[in-house]
Amino acid sequence: MSRLSEALDQLDFTRRYLLERVNTVPLAEWFTVPAGGVSHVAWQVGHVASSEYRLCLERLRPRTPADEALISDAFLKTFGRESLPEPETGFNAEEIRAVFDRVHAQILAELPHYPDADLDLPPLKPHPLFDTRIAGLRYAPLHEMIHCGQIAMIRRMLGQKPIW
Repeated sequence: MSRLSEALDQLDFTRRYLLERVNTVPLAEWFTVPAGGVSHVAWQVGHVASSEYRLCLERLRPRTPADEALISDAFLKTFGRESLPEPETGFNAEEIRAVFDRVHAQILAELPHYPDADLDLPPLKPHPLFDTRIAGLRYAPLHEMIHCGQIAMIRRMLGQKPIW
């Protein structure tokens, strides 16, 4: 199995694991910050979509005009690094979920054709935790799993039973 195939398999595994948790939270509860909490599912899902785009596409190839339809600049700003889980984001739960699904589908469609020789190049935009494109792809599911844990905690604080 190639390095790229392994990275994509890990991304897909992590997404399926995350979806088991996300899919149990009704869209009507996505903007609920539980008592004692600091975040909501809508921000977590939007942040995962934004981060996956930046880690798996934007750092491997330049942003294209088609990317604006995939994930808008406004979405990237609202859910990007150092953004906060505001009660109003300008996006509803359905829109956030659609971007989340679209970005992942685009990655799974586009990256299997990415040249192996380019995986050892530096990312187009630097990142403090890695210095090659393959390392960025390997980091993406780790980052997503961090937010999966946060979503799991939020859903528990919303009264749901744990998923094992």
